[in-house]
Amino acid sequence: MRTPEQVNEIIAGLESEYPMAQCSLNYEKDYELLFSSRLAAQCTDDRVNKITPALFSKYPNLQSIAAADIADIEEIVRPCGFFRTKARDIIDCANILIERYSGKVPDTMEDLTSLPGVGRKTANLILGDIFGKPAVVVDTHCIRLSNRIGLVDNLKDPYKIELALQAVLPPDKSSDFCHRLVLHGRAVCSARKPACHKCCIRHLCKQFEGA
Repeated sequence: MRTPEQVNEIIAGLESEYPMAQCSLNYEKDYELLFSSRLAAQCTDDRVNKITPALFSKYPNLQSIAAADIADIEEIVRPCGFFRTKARDIIDCANILIERYSGKVPDTMEDLTSLPGVGRKTANLILGDIFGKPAVVVDTHCIRLSNRIGLVDNLKDPYKIELALQAVLPPDKSSDFCHRLVLHGRAVCSARKPACHKCCIRHLCKQFEGA
């Protein structure tokens, strides 16, 4: 495990390297991020960003999505994979947001995870990016990097990693930190071959120490 001083230095290093910490999914409305995140399950953000403009242009509000023909939504989101399940979840979620939450995306973990297809990862993304609340988004990059760096001790379960990172990250830094892990994972610390020679925090990394 890293010491509190090391954790702060890791945070500062990634802040300096990636000053613009933001979600790579494109959206304008809060529910658009919710639905884009659902589409991104087992799909790349880049592919989702190529599909959502057509979806949100044809269906510009929650009411139109809620009333949409599921076959049409399926056809639009087909390239994202698991298109039938994702289309159903989006339409069902739109109806629930209208009927239960007056057309607003809720701002609690309990309410968010009660929505169709919404797990803790998506809920934390919404809490952090839409509502500015402390949140830890545990995706594949976060799992890989937090273990390699030594922020967690050989954990694979997303919920356990979420709790472990909550314990060591300053709450006001946690959401942006997770975005920076994604950026660092894509640019430097890839799954197959991390480019340690390019890493701004290699001197603080558990795996680099053991290399």
